[in-house]
Amino acid sequence: MTYNADKLPRKNLLSLQIDLKKFERATDEEKAQHEIMRESTTFFRDGMRKLKKNPLAIASLIVLFCLVVTIIVVPMFYPYSYEQMITVNGKRDKTAKNLAPFTYSKNELKAIEEGQEIFPHIFGTDELCRDYFIRVIYGARVSLVVGLFASLIVLVIGLLYGSISGYFGGKVDIVMMRIVDIIYSLPDTLMVVLLSVVMNQILGSALKGSALSKIGPNMISLFIVFGVLYWVGMARLVRGQILSIKTNEYVLAARALGAPAGRIIRRHILPNCMSVIFISVALQIPSAIFTESFLSFIGLGVNAPMPSLGSLASDALNGITSYAYRLVIPAIVISLIVLSLNLFGDGLRDAFDPKLNQ
Repeated sequence: MTYNADKLPRKNLLSLQIDLKKFERATDEEKAQHEIMRESTTFFRDGMRKLKKNPLAIASLIVLFCLVVTIIVVPMFYPYSYEQMITVNGKRDKTAKNLAPFTYSKNELKAIEEGQEIFPHIFGTDELCRDYFIRVIYGARVSLVVGLFASLIVLVIGLLYGSISGYFGGKVDIVMMRIVDIIYSLPDTLMVVLLSVVMNQILGSALKGSALSKIGPNMISLFIVFGVLYWVGMARLVRGQILSIKTNEYVLAARALGAPAGRIIRRHILPNCMSVIFISVALQIPSAIFTESFLSFIGLGVNAPMPSLGSLASDALNGITSYAYRLVIPAIVISLIVLSLNLFGDGLRDAFDPKLNQ
C-alpha cells in the first residue's frame, strides 16, 4: 500500500514519521519548573557553596575551630599555670617531677587522702614539675598567633609592593622586581637564623624597660624576619594579578576619567584579585607556624618560660628514651595544625580560584 504525501494532511504526514503515542502533554507542575529562573548568586556565595561540598575542607575547619576554642577557653578554667611548679598546700611539690599522664605525685596522693580535690595532670608534668598539658595549650596558642600575625605582615608588605610594581610597570617594575629577585635568591634557612640572632641581640638591649619587653625580643624578631624575607612571594603574586587586570576596559575607563592611581588600585584592581590573595595568605599561615616551631626548636624562638610547640619538642629530646610522649604530643599538635590549615587552604583554592572554575 502506498501513500501520496501531497494529498495527505500535514498532521497525518507527521504521524507517519513520529509515533505520537510516545509524547504526552506537560503537566502544570512541569511547566512551572521551566518558568522558575535560577536564583541569582555572587562570587562569594558560589565559592562558599563549593567549599561546603568539600568534606576535607569542612573537617579541617572544624578541627581548627575546636583548637582555637580550646586554647582560648581552657586556660580560663584550668587550675595550673604554664610557668609555675605544682604546689600542694601552698608549697612546691618536688615529687611532681616527670609524672606520667593522668597520675599524681606522692604529696598529691596524700592530699587526696585528706579529702582535698586535686585535678589530674592530663599530659603529666615536665622535669621542672610544671603541668605539661597547659604548656602544650599555650604552645599551640603562640604558634597560631605567630602564624596569623606573620601572615598579616606578609600580606600588607607584599600587597603594597606588588601593587606599585605591577600598576606603574616600566622602569619602576624592573627595579622593584630585581630587588625581589635578590631577596628571593637568598637561602631562607641561613638568613632566618642570622637575622634572628642579630635581631635578638639588638632588641634585647633596646626593649629593656619598655612595654614591648613583655612580648620578648625573640617574638618581635620573628615578625621582623617574616617582614624582611617572606613577602617576596606575595609581591610576585599581586604583581602578576595586577598585570593581567590593569588592561581591562573598566580600568582604562577609570584612567580616562582622571581617577588617581591609588583609587584605581584600591577600588577597581585589588577587589578583583582578592580571592587569589586570600588563598595565598591561608596557605602562608602553615609555613609561618612551621618556621616559628623550627626557630623555637633551635633556641631562637619565644623567650622562656613562655612555651612554644617547637621549644617543647626541643626540651623533650633530653628524656626521649624515658618520656617519649613529651616529644610525640607537641609533634602531633604541630602536624594537626599545619595539616588542617593546608587542607583548608586547598579547599579555598578549589572553591574560589577563578582559573579552576573554568
